[in-house]
Amino acid sequence: MIIASQKHKENIAEYLLYMWQIEDIIRANGLDIDRIKANVIDRFGLDDAQRKEMTEWYESLIDMMRREGVEKSGHLQLNKNVIIQLTDLHLALLKDPRFPEYTAEFYKTLPYIVELRAKAGDAPAGEIETCFNALYGMLMLRLQGKEITAETRDAVTQISKFLALLAKDYNLDREDKLFPKEEI
Repeated sequence: MIIASQKHKENIAEYLLYMWQIEDIIRANGLDIDRIKANVIDRFGLDDAQRKEMTEWYESLIDMMRREGVEKSGHLQLNKNVIIQLTDLHLALLKDPRFPEYTAEFYKTLPYIVELRAKAGDAPAGEIETCFNALYGMLMLRLQGKEITAETRDAVTQISKFLALLAKDYNLDREDKLFPKEEI
């Protein structure tokens, strides 16, 4: 919760990957708040007020996961909303000739997106979600100590570079500095 709040302010891409990890942590603990307290919250060394606040945060996420039917897989609507916001911004940046660096970075990334979508096989995710799926998949491979091919590393490096640019532009947009209002 503290980390999520900080990441949301500083880097929306890191925030989203962190929140997907939190969803998986909740699932790994069987959506059981007592197990989450023992395996996660108690490891932070928090004071009573912080522990209570973090417990309530996890309880609210558990409740949302149950209400939204994502106990086994999928993502919370609040996380889907981030993808929607990033996708909307992505499309706006591509349409605007003032962002040639962004467009160029996207087109360097596009072959990797196409390849990943072809490998996914199931219902295709959008371009931005595909990029996040790739980064999260790489994170999971690393956590499991699995070997990562040079091709995968190259793809993830390019995707990371692209999403870092999108995250930077997201922050600028949130501060109304990306699309400045024209003076009348």
